[in-house]
Amino acid sequence: MTTNYELYKVFYWAAKTGSLTQAAKALYITQPSVSHAIKQLEESFGLTLFYRNSKGVALTQEGASLYSYIEQSQILISLAEEKMAALKNLDNGELRIGGSDSLFKHYMLSYIEEFHIQYPNIKLHLSHGTTPEVITFLKEGKIDLGVVRMPIVDPQLEVRESIQLKDCFVAGERYAQLKGKVLTLEMLLEHELILFSRNSRVRMAITELFNSYNYTLKPEIEVGSVDLLIEFARRGLGISYVTREFISKELENGSLFEIQLDVPLPPSHVGIMTKRNMPISSAANRFMDLIFKGQTG
Repeated sequence: MTTNYELYKVFYWAAKTGSLTQAAKALYITQPSVSHAIKQLEESFGLTLFYRNSKGVALTQEGASLYSYIEQSQILISLAEEKMAALKNLDNGELRIGGSDSLFKHYMLSYIEEFHIQYPNIKLHLSHGTTPEVITFLKEGKIDLGVVRMPIVDPQLEVRESIQLKDCFVAGERYAQLKGKVLTLEMLLEHELILFSRNSRVRMAITELFNSYNYTLKPEIEVGSVDLLIEFARRGLGISYVTREFISKELENGSLFEIQLDVPLPPSHVGIMTKRNMPISSAANRFMDLIFKGQTG
């Protein structure tokens, strides 16, 4: 048997207030409408749910049994409505973001900090990984959005370009003799190179550039951390390929300097990635607004 939820709501308020008039006021309907709804419900069960008394109406034994269930469901519905309102107003909920350590630290940190200040009751969950791992997190529903290096070509994903970064080769004081010089790619390959792991977007881009000039990149050191790229170059272990925006402090204080080349290096683009045709949470929407408004403001 399928019964209209509205009939149960009328039943609930009539039982709760003990008055058809008060139930009508609570539901913003007429008293005859309340009486009709109760009659429909009684007919559908084939049972009498109320009897009249001097104060209004009271539950029969069968009505009391039904009320014990309807009351619980009404409480749950009210809690659900409150939860939805809290999620909409960002008074509750969570935000799950995936990305690399370097993008979290050097690009996303200020946005995450601002979001946390504005919405302190939203729980933040950060999932670290490579671009392929972040894509998997997103497809499996483990994160709401991913912050990745582009390009990303996947029909299941939607990527909105965020900012452009500039990558460059840098070295420490051990390579001071290269300051002010313009090197060819061949000259650069004469020195020890430190590169990010092979499955990274940055590594793929610089490898493609060298291949286009018929050169093969053979780094002496490969690492999986931008912080190690920076530290190894600073200590003179080789020449690192890093994102310029991530080493502004080192370039400013002189612990690192940029190696000048006679060919342009490819820029990097950061994208905010979501699952196509899949609605995202209010928290994720607000976070994306924060990022893109911050870049245009």
